[in-house]
Amino acid sequence: MTSLVHTLRDHRDDVNCCALSQSLLATCSGDKTIRVYSLQDFTELRFSPLSGHGYAVHCCCFSSCGRYLASCSTDALTKVWSMSTGEVVCALQHPARSPVRVCAFSPDAQYLLSGASDGTVALWQVPSKTLQRCSRVSEGTVLACCFSPCGQMFVTGSTQGELHLWSLNMSSLYIQREAHDLGVNCCQFSPQICMDGPAVKFRLASGGQDNQLRVWIVSQHATAGYVMTLTFTLSAQSAPVLSCAISFDGQLLVSGCLSLKTLSLHIALLIILHITSLFSPLSSVDKTVTVYNADGGELLHTFTQHDRYVTACTFSPCMLMFASGSMDKTVNVWRIEDGNAHSSECLQMTGTGRKSQGYSIMLVSDWSEEDVCDWLRDEGLEMLVDTFRAQNIDGTELISLNKETLDAYFNIESVGLRGKVMRKIEELRSTLMDSDVPDEFLCPVTRELMKDPVIAADGYSYEREALETWIRTPNHTSPMTNLPLQTNILTPNRSLKMAIQRWKASQ
Repeated sequence: MTSLVHTLRDHRDDVNCCALSQSLLATCSGDKTIRVYSLQDFTELRFSPLSGHGYAVHCCCFSSCGRYLASCSTDALTKVWSMSTGEVVCALQHPARSPVRVCAFSPDAQYLLSGASDGTVALWQVPSKTLQRCSRVSEGTVLACCFSPCGQMFVTGSTQGELHLWSLNMSSLYIQREAHDLGVNCCQFSPQICMDGPAVKFRLASGGQDNQLRVWIVSQHATAGYVMTLTFTLSAQSAPVLSCAISFDGQLLVSGCLSLKTLSLHIALLIILHITSLFSPLSSVDKTVTVYNADGGELLHTFTQHDRYVTACTFSPCMLMFASGSMDKTVNVWRIEDGNAHSSECLQMTGTGRKSQGYSIMLVSDWSEEDVCDWLRDEGLEMLVDTFRAQNIDGTELISLNKETLDAYFNIESVGLRGKVMRKIEELRSTLMDSDVPDEFLCPVTRELMKDPVIAADGYSYEREALETWIRTPNHTSPMTNLPLQTNILTPNRSLKMAIQRWKASQ
């Protein structure tokens, strides 16, 4: 059973996109604003609406931790906003100042993609706020992009109709030409990674101007490379599919490990949104939200509560809830009931009982006062939150603190507590110093300077302790490629270790 939970009517123009985190709902519109709501009671946050864009906002998305929201606009800017303060963390201008139509975070929020009208895609590194690469990926407008769940590759789709798979250095891995006859409007990976012998498989959904939704299997083979295979096509739509989303909620996943040979992956629902083509006035008007079972395409629900064309949809990352946005300027929030209390209880969790560490994707010097407070809580220093907040300590102030300033201004009577604070600050300073470390000296797992580098069966070098811990997990896959490690033998990388020691001596 699916029920309409709430309807939002705050935008003054078409709703172009919506996004859900564990505790927030974000919507963006042609009225140049982004609005952010609490899922507890659907009230707007104190800093909403966000109004930093000069033209229509086309897309918005949360980082996996929910601490940051990205948005992109016709003004050629992709902005990252803090969900603690509503402030702009960074404003990234697309090369050639082309209008940006879509953006997407990597699973670890280290990277951000932005696709533009000139057919280019820019890959930004979030912590350093720098452009890593920008390449022309299509002759048409890029309308769709998403990262694979492993974060090592991404897919783009454009008005030319192709789906294109890329590595993080923007090397072409595979291209599916004419994936959709009249253009690709959307694409979305399933969060599951499935192993089938030597191959790694991902489920990908895509929607297009051809009124079709298609589900693909992207296979990564150690020797054969990458292949994209069409699983099935859903053709019930009478108008273009503008948005698709795959449920992230574990309660709807198929129980147990199903046979990958039949391509029955652990995947739940797809929401299919479709509207009348703006280029085909003879098409019938279709303003519905349609829910399918993705493991076979069974039609589950059809909803007609929107008065105009439906343009956006998104699933919650932790509960059976989704949102849909429309040209009628409204956003509907829906809940799927499955008889399990977990879904409703998840609304109350909003990240309590675990470390969010949203601040960890930013440089310490960029931390806000709230980021510092979150860091204190996560380090077991919550008793100092009010004291640090009263002193307006942000990231820059934090790393400049010393024993004398702690004694003089913070009134920390416990010698042990003062010592613990200073140790934690010294660790942060060390991390800041390590930000200039050559990337090849950093362990891919921990992102820390390696002390005892070893070479694994995948050919990459790792910190011995980190990889030994990784190998003890049930996956037995490479952290870099997600392919199975053929052997657990680790070979010391003595030349790399000596290079690291020479570099340390020169600092």
